[in-house]
Amino acid sequence: MGAQRWLGVGQAGGAEPEPGARAAGSALRHADAKLLVVFCSASLDLPAVLRQVNERSGGVPLIGCSTSGEIAPSGPDVRSVVVTAFGGDGFSIRTAAAAPASDDLRAAGASVARCLARIEERPYRVLLLLTDGLAGDQREILRGVYRVLGSGVPLVGGCAGDVRMAQTFQLHGDRVLTDSVVAAGIGSDAPLGIGVRHGWRRVGEPMLVTGSGGNRVHTLDGQPALDVYLDRLGAPAAAYTSHEELARLALVHPLGLGRRAGEEEIRFIVGGDFGDRSLACIAEVPQAALVWLMEGDVESVRWAGGAACTDALEALGGRPPLGVLAFECVGRRPVLGEEGIRVEIDEIVKCCGGAPVAGCYTYGEIARRQGVIGFHNQTLVLLSVA
Repeated sequence: MGAQRWLGVGQAGGAEPEPGARAAGSALRHADAKLLVVFCSASLDLPAVLRQVNERSGGVPLIGCSTSGEIAPSGPDVRSVVVTAFGGDGFSIRTAAAAPASDDLRAAGASVARCLARIEERPYRVLLLLTDGLAGDQREILRGVYRVLGSGVPLVGGCAGDVRMAQTFQLHGDRVLTDSVVAAGIGSDAPLGIGVRHGWRRVGEPMLVTGSGGNRVHTLDGQPALDVYLDRLGAPAAAYTSHEELARLALVHPLGLGRRAGEEEIRFIVGGDFGDRSLACIAEVPQAALVWLMEGDVESVRWAGGAACTDALEALGGRPPLGVLAFECVGRRPVLGEEGIRVEIDEIVKCCGGAPVAGCYTYGEIARRQGVIGFHNQTLVLLSVA
C-alpha cells in the first residue's frame, strides 16, 4: 500500500555493486512513486546507473543530472548516486526534455515549461529544472519558461555539474543527454517552499560594466574586464596568463550584480579570454550595470544555509516537511571547506526536524518564487516539500 504523500531518499557509493539499484531501492518506500530525481557523480557510468534505477523502479517518470558532488542526509559525497522519490496520491507529475538546447535556449525553456500545463490540477505547483550550464546564458532558458508560464509559477533547480567543467549530462526517462534542459512539473496537495541565499558580501568600490554581450564582460570602468578584476584582487602574476590560477580565484571571488532590493545577484566567473582580456560568466551581465567584487567566509556562507532553510520552511505554513531538495553552487565548497560543508548539511537536516535532504553541487542555481527570471550563481537554493 502507498500513502497520501511521501518522499524518500536513497544513496549508494559509486564503488558499491549496482549503485543505481541500491539508491533507488532505498528511496522507493512505497509502490506508488510518481517521480524520481537522480543526482549522479559525473565520474560514474551514467548509462549503467540510469539503467539500474529504471530496472529497480519499473519505469517511474525520472529526471536527473550529473553533478560536481552529491548531497544526502548522511552528508556530501563526490562519487555516489542519490535518488529522491516523490510518491502518493498527493502529487501529480509530468516530465519533459529539450535538446540540443544551445541551438535556441529560449525555445528549449518554453518547450519544457509546457509540461506543467499537462498535470492534474493541484493547489500548489512548481517547475523543477535541471539544465546544461555550459550551453550558454541560462537566463535565456528562464525567459522561455516565463513566456509560457508567466510570473506566478515558482521555479527551482540548477545546472548539472562534472569534474572539469568540460561536459555535463542530463537524465530523462531512460536517456542520458547533454546540451539539454530537463524538467518536472510538480503539482501538490500541500505547500511547497523555496529558500534562496548566498552569504557573499561586497568588497571595495562598485565597477561600471562599460562593455558586455550576453554572458561575457568586455570592459569594466572602460578598461579590459579581466585586468580590472585581477588588479582589484591583487592577484599573483600567474593569474593573468593561467586558466588554472584564474579559476582558483574566481571560485571564491564572484561578481555581485546590484539590485534595487534584496541580496545582490551573484555571477560565477567561468573563465577569461587572455587575448581580448574579457571575463566569461555563466549568465548575462548587462551593460551599464554596477558590479562589485564579492567575498565570503565560513561564517557568512553558513549563515546563508540556515537563512535559506528558514525561508523554505516558513512557506509551508507550519506543516512539517516530508523532505528538502538542495541545489548548492560548487563555488561555495572552497569557502566552507570539507568539514564546513558537512556541518552545513547537518544543520539543514536539523532545521528540517530530521526530514531527508537530497541534492547536488551545481554550476548555477534556479529559484523564483515569482517574477521574471530567477537565475543565481554561488548560491544555495532549497525546495521544501510538505
